[in-house]
Amino acid sequence: MGEVPAFCVDNLQNGFSNGFNLKSEGCETSTNVGDKTFVIGGLNDGSTSSIGVRIYEKSTGKWVIPTVLGTKPKPCKGHSAVLLSEDQILIITRGSTPDDCIWFLEVNTKYVKEQKKVLGTEVVAWSKGVRGDAEKPVVISGPSGVGKGTLINMLMKEFPSMCGFSVSHTTRAPRDKEKNGVHYHFTERSVMEKDIKYGKFLEFASVHGNLYGTSIEAVEAVADSGKRCILDIDVQGARSVRASSLDAIFIFICPPSMKELEERLRARGTETEEQILKRLRNAEAEIEQGKSSGIFDHILYNDNLEECYKNLKGLLGLDGIAPTNYKPSPRGIDLPLDHSVLKIDNKILINCETRESGCTGCVLA
Repeated sequence: MGEVPAFCVDNLQNGFSNGFNLKSEGCETSTNVGDKTFVIGGLNDGSTSSIGVRIYEKSTGKWVIPTVLGTKPKPCKGHSAVLLSEDQILIITRGSTPDDCIWFLEVNTKYVKEQKKVLGTEVVAWSKGVRGDAEKPVVISGPSGVGKGTLINMLMKEFPSMCGFSVSHTTRAPRDKEKNGVHYHFTERSVMEKDIKYGKFLEFASVHGNLYGTSIEAVEAVADSGKRCILDIDVQGARSVRASSLDAIFIFICPPSMKELEERLRARGTETEEQILKRLRNAEAEIEQGKSSGIFDHILYNDNLEECYKNLKGLLGLDGIAPTNYKPSPRGIDLPLDHSVLKIDNKILINCETRESGCTGCVLA
């Protein structure tokens, strides 16, 4: 845990604004959460300001530099901050692109509390707001060789503008014809372990001796495009996602029998005999967990690929929908310098005033 001199105590006592007309030299906002004040922002170079985070502990009169997890906002022309709950602060950046204008700073969520215990420091975590009409993410799990990848590829091909695949990370070597960044993000174990430590993964698991995981950034990238995020995750990972704050639909794909699954694995020709036997052992445990753990909302049997795909589309509400059906995402928010942000009930009200048009406003539900 790092500390810096309390050189801005006067600013806190005299009061920061929650927008742009600040008394500090940089473009900063302050938000009170319990006995702590979260100061967000940084020095302004004349056109943009960085988005840093400091914590002022009222009880001790000291500043603390927290460990910051997640992908933080890019430098912007300014921002506003409003407390949504005791867990989150809403940040609206000015002059940003549509996929960068709405952010959340987690200060006391379950995830942040867990990371505080792991790291032994004060922790905050950034997460990007979802824009557009993206529906709930879909977690698809099942044993190796059951056909998860084929079903997902069919969704991507038929609904390219509605569904987006979250590319997972793995430490295993690429198979024949697999491309980095397309099928997986292939990475070194040491690099992935470091990113896991710093909270950059929504879930991760060790499978067949290799690490697999889904980064927060990968899921955000799909959601930011206004598409429905499809995640191909093993049962261990699905359990972690179910315990997280991600509101998703969980679907388990079952083989018609273990004999059929073994035939499919051998037909792939990508594993050694030892690897095949290991995958079959793991498959038995995964199927048992998939059926009885309570993790999954739906179970589909892939005894006939076309029929299974039809049932999958039915669960996702895609049966009978034209592949071109797509709602564009809204434009970003370009805030004027003079504005205020208020939380009223469950809505965020942005009041803006311009010389030309007088008072205007918009509401974020």
